[in-house]
Amino acid sequence: MTDQSAAPDRKRRRLPQINPVWVLLAVLIAGIVYMNPGFAEPTGYMNFLKRAAPLAILAAGQVYVITSGGFDLSVGSLITLVVVGASMLTNNDPSATYWVIPLMLAMGLGVGAVNGAIVCFLRVPSLIATLGTMITLNGLAFLWSGGAPRGYLPDTFRFFGRELIRDVPLVRFIPVSVIVLIVVVGLFAWLMHRTNLGRMVHAIGDNPVAARLAGVPVNRVRISAFMLSGLSGAIAGILLGGFAGVSTDVGAGYELEAITAAVLGGAQLLGGRGSVPAALGGALALTAIFTLLNFLGLPQPVRQVVQGLILIAAVALAMHRRKRTGT
Repeated sequence: MTDQSAAPDRKRRRLPQINPVWVLLAVLIAGIVYMNPGFAEPTGYMNFLKRAAPLAILAAGQVYVITSGGFDLSVGSLITLVVVGASMLTNNDPSATYWVIPLMLAMGLGVGAVNGAIVCFLRVPSLIATLGTMITLNGLAFLWSGGAPRGYLPDTFRFFGRELIRDVPLVRFIPVSVIVLIVVVGLFAWLMHRTNLGRMVHAIGDNPVAARLAGVPVNRVRISAFMLSGLSGAIAGILLGGFAGVSTDVGAGYELEAITAAVLGGAQLLGGRGSVPAALGGALALTAIFTLLNFLGLPQPVRQVVQGLILIAAVALAMHRRKRTGT
């Protein structure tokens, strides 16, 4: 009798598990196509991917920090500092792009390293540490620009955010930002799911004491997670500067959108569980929700309310699932 009742359970366990975020994304895309049939054309979905690219890259980095048991609230301010700093450093000189972009990427890694060091060595909770970094970076961007950024980003810098590769078979064109998205998310997914780094990140988020006793270099891994998050913020800033131009609030709110996307993809805020492809799905789903709200003509405050409700619902569902399964 026991074997007979256990057989259906074994069959269910053998069935492929589909993350609900992909089902949600499919429903949202169907809704968008219903309201705007032109979305099914290459121009429609390629522009959608172009808009989603910065958030998706940011979520791919954020999921490292969340899976390790922390938060990174500084990435939105880092985006602003990258855009403002790049406009000041290039000073309308196209040739400056070739050293400014590596400098911005290094700055992202440096900000992440500082966040990680504060969390690991000063024992400051990541929520407070990165909140302080967020305020500091906003202040630096304001001081650097005087509140009004001068100059503009040259075309060589904006290439990554707004240029298109044309005459592509089947889809006709591919935005350069989509290629950057594929490369960055592919690299982050490989690191998370195919290397020891990803396994150690999950181990630390699940139980840092046990991970340390097992020989995991906890501090080094946590700092690496924050550095990857900072790198993703710098890359997202380069893309946003490409097609949004220079502004002192270009990165505002992106830190919460990245956390929402990661949690929507199934990452647990208490750590121990997270997936880069699922975070990508969460970012695409969140962008699809915002697209639907725009089609409906709803104002910006409604978008913020919806984002808050999504975050609360996703966290509540994750906590319920964790309590039910005991994992």
